[in-house]
Amino acid sequence: MSITLTQEERAQHPVTHQQRVVIENYHGEKLVGILHDTGSKELVIVCHGFQSWKERIPMVNLAAALEKEGISAFRFDFAGNGESEGSFHYGNYRREADDLRAVIQHFRMEKRVITAITGHSKGGNVVLLYASKFNDVSIVVNMSGRFNLERGIEGRLGKNFLQRIKETGFIDVWNKRGKFEYRVTEESLMDRLSTDSHAACLLIHPDCRVLTVHGSMDRIVPVEDAMEFAKFIPNHKLHIIEGADHEYTSCQDELASVVVDFVRTHSRLDRDMSEQLSSCTRVDGSIQSRL
Repeated sequence: MSITLTQEERAQHPVTHQQRVVIENYHGEKLVGILHDTGSKELVIVCHGFQSWKERIPMVNLAAALEKEGISAFRFDFAGNGESEGSFHYGNYRREADDLRAVIQHFRMEKRVITAITGHSKGGNVVLLYASKFNDVSIVVNMSGRFNLERGIEGRLGKNFLQRIKETGFIDVWNKRGKFEYRVTEESLMDRLSTDSHAACLLIHPDCRVLTVHGSMDRIVPVEDAMEFAKFIPNHKLHIIEGADHEYTSCQDELASVVVDFVRTHSRLDRDMSEQLSSCTRVDGSIQSRL
């Protein structure tokens, strides 16, 4: 006789299997990810940030924290990052939202329920863009996303970057040791500058619950950006972690706790609502309880 555990029972006795999953995006590129399978059909997608990958500490720790609660998680590399195929491109916000779409569609074909999408740094922008475009995930978590995408560019590309890139067509970025890192083309720069966070926030459906988490000591994306998201997203909760930097270096446990609690609380509300709706049938145009 088989026994089906509830989500609460799975959280008390988690049995997790990690497996490498390869998903093809809409450009024929293979996206590589790690599935933390707890046996739950509910799945949280974890997205990394700029020039990052699925093995960075915030992504790994969040997936592990979700595991402990009996919630399956999938962390993956966007095209051109980590183990995934494709070329790295500066900007690329919309295309990464399409990568996320391919991942979500893959797991839905496998009868998974996408409970939440979460993203760190640039990944936070990507999950918000996704929510504004597709409106099919009810819980979204933005960790340290940048609201004003015009900021932060000069620090990477140098002064007069617009004039310089129009003259040459590209700007090469080198690290402090003089090693080449990546090339920014005029097209990829315009992709970033034309990505409108404000407009995306306004398009997110009021039924979609959004959590923004940000560190008070973030030196890469200022905490003021988090407050801008709070102004324009209809159904929004803001949580500032005191003393945390952009990577939450000394605050990983608090970050995971805040995110997991938000996901767990609102996914439970979704389940309760679904059960209430399924207990009703439509008869002659009116809804009557089966009970």
